[in-house]
Amino acid sequence: MTQVVHPAARSPGGALRLDLARGDKPDTARQVRPVTTALTRMCRIGQDRPKGFALHKRNSPLNGEPMIDAMILPAQRRVLNPVAVMLHRRGVGADQITLTGFVVGLLAVPALALGWYGVALALILLNRLADGLDGAVARLGQPTDRGAFLDIALDFVFYALVPLGFALADPAANALPAAVLIAAFVGTGSSFLAFAVIAAQRGMQAEDYPSKGIFYLGGLTEGTETIALFIAICLWPALFAPLAYLFAAACAVTTVIRWWQGWKAFGAAR
Repeated sequence: MTQVVHPAARSPGGALRLDLARGDKPDTARQVRPVTTALTRMCRIGQDRPKGFALHKRNSPLNGEPMIDAMILPAQRRVLNPVAVMLHRRGVGADQITLTGFVVGLLAVPALALGWYGVALALILLNRLADGLDGAVARLGQPTDRGAFLDIALDFVFYALVPLGFALADPAANALPAAVLIAAFVGTGSSFLAFAVIAAQRGMQAEDYPSKGIFYLGGLTEGTETIALFIAICLWPALFAPLAYLFAAACAVTTVIRWWQGWKAFGAAR
């Protein structure tokens, strides 16, 4: 889960969606701007990339561009926009959707711990639906930094809670792979945010996401892939350990790629 986002920086796997479009009052946004400027500064369209940084091919994790997420984002927006318009007309704000979606996602943890994997899957999918709808509603109103901050902060927590639920369900079998997966999420998430902060200071922008509030750095494990993992482990919970290790390895590759991209992109003076 994106942001003006797509579905997961906007995920720890790297794909969190930061929907800048939020419907809060401008004065509220100004109050929180000093805290969130580094993460949510709007990158300027058309600005040249800094010396030493070049993206030679779009949709390539080796060049810092999103892959599956970027391809499905236009279709996602077309599907969600009618629902977003209806909610916006009824006075439902983007932050309300974000917070409600997070609470729904929290309920997946006890469901997983109790072994109610079907219920947990439904709650996870509802959370991801809310993660897409909040940005769609936001784009119909006044964007705020608070909305963007809530979106990415709650997304990171949600993604870590899913493997925690599996660890609680079967500590003997799942605790270690869950810990490895969460650690891998920390790697992808921290590299994603660290790159975004410096990219914002340099006025950089990811071409596949011109409306995002931060530089969206892609990788092998983005929001779509992370959601696919969650669906798979809910459908086949006995396979949690091997799937967690496999995905953690992919996250590790993504993290190393991002470290390398940051090293190359930010080595030259401004």
